[in-house]
Amino acid sequence: MDYAAESLRLHRAWAGKIEVAVRVPVGNADDLSLAYTPGVAQPCLAIQKDPEQSYALTRRHNLCAVITDGTAVLGLGDIGPEAGMPVMEGKCVLFKAFGGVDAFPLCVKTHDVDEFVNTVSLLSGSFGGVNLEDIAAPRCFEIEKKLKEKCDIPIFHDDQHGTAIVVAAALINALKVTGRRIEDLHAVFSGAGAAGTAIFKLLWAMGLRHAVLCDIKGVVYPGRPDLAGDPWLDELAQMTRPNLRGGLKEALAGADLFVGVSAPGLVTADMVKSMAPGPILFPMANPTPEIMPDAARAAGAAVVGTGRSDFPNQINNVLAFPGVFRGAFDVRAKEINEEMKLAAAHALAGLVGEDELSADFILPKAFDPRVGPAVAAAVAQAARDTGAARI
Repeated sequence: MDYAAESLRLHRAWAGKIEVAVRVPVGNADDLSLAYTPGVAQPCLAIQKDPEQSYALTRRHNLCAVITDGTAVLGLGDIGPEAGMPVMEGKCVLFKAFGGVDAFPLCVKTHDVDEFVNTVSLLSGSFGGVNLEDIAAPRCFEIEKKLKEKCDIPIFHDDQHGTAIVVAAALINALKVTGRRIEDLHAVFSGAGAAGTAIFKLLWAMGLRHAVLCDIKGVVYPGRPDLAGDPWLDELAQMTRPNLRGGLKEALAGADLFVGVSAPGLVTADMVKSMAPGPILFPMANPTPEIMPDAARAAGAAVVGTGRSDFPNQINNVLAFPGVFRGAFDVRAKEINEEMKLAAAHALAGLVGEDELSADFILPKAFDPRVGPAVAAAVAQAARDTGAARI
C-alpha cells in the first residue's frame, strides 16, 4: 500500500478523525432543563464553592489536552500549528482507543515560551491533564518546567517521557536476555534533544552510571565551549562527566548499550563490532534508524530495538502514554513523577513472561489488550505511594 497517498485520500474523506459525542439525552423539555438551564445552575454553584467538584460534575476528570506549537512535528520539523493538527487528532484517537481517555487537540500559534505557557495555564482548568506534543527542544524543556510550576494537573511531554518509559521497559528485558546489570552498563546515547534527554534521565534514575552522550558536535562534556548558553545540555554533561573526547565512533568502542534518537546511518557495522561482546542497540531514528536492525544483528548485537514496525522489538510510545494518563486520571494525580514513569516501565516489561522473553521479544505488542490496564494500575499505585494521588 502507498500509505502516503492512501492516508491523504482518507483524511479528505474523514474530514477529521475525532468528533464530540453527547453523553446525555436532549429529547424533550425536561432533558433540556436538566442538562442546561435552569438545572445546570446547581452544578455551577457547587463548583464555585469547591473547584475540585469540577472533576465530579464535568468531563474534566477524563479529558486531556493534546497541545503543540507545531515546531517539531514527526520528522517534518517546524511546519506550523495548523499543519500539526492531523498528528494531534491522531494522538487523540490513540488516547481513546488504547486508554479510554478523552482528548482534545489544541494548536497554539506562538514560538514564545511564556506566551505558550500562559495560554496553556489559562486553559488548564478545563482539563484533567496536558499532553505536550511535537515541541522543539530546548524550548520544550522550559515549557514543561514552567507549566509544572504553574499548574496542578499532570503535564506530560510524550516525545520525552513516553519514549523514555518504553525504552526503559525494553532495557529491563534486554538486560535479562544478555545477563547484564544496569549499574554495570557502559552506555552511549546519540541525540540530545527531547527524547534523548528524557531517556538518559530515566535510565539514570534506574541506576545507570556509566554513560556518554553525543550530539551533532560529538561527545558532550563539561566545559565544552558551546555549552555555556545551554543549561539543559550542560546539566547532562555534569551528570556524565566523560573523560572521552571525539565523536560517536570513539564513544562506542567497548560500550554495552547504544541508544539512538538522532539521525539515519550514523552507526556502521564496524562500530557495532567495536562494542562489548553481544551489545544492546536501540537505534530509533525514524523512518531510517542510525543502523538497520538486521545490520546491527549481523554485526554482533545481541538485542536490537527500533522505532520501526517491520522489525522485532518496536519501541512505540503508544505502549505508554494512554495507560499513563489512564492511571493518573483514575487517582486524580496532580503530577506524573519519576516513580510513576518507572512503575509504567516495569509494568510494561513484566507483560513479557519469562517463558516468552527472547532477543526478538522484549516488549509486548501495541495491540496487546493487557498493556493499557497494566500500565494504568502501576501508575495509579505509584501515584498513591508518592502522594501524587488526590483520591
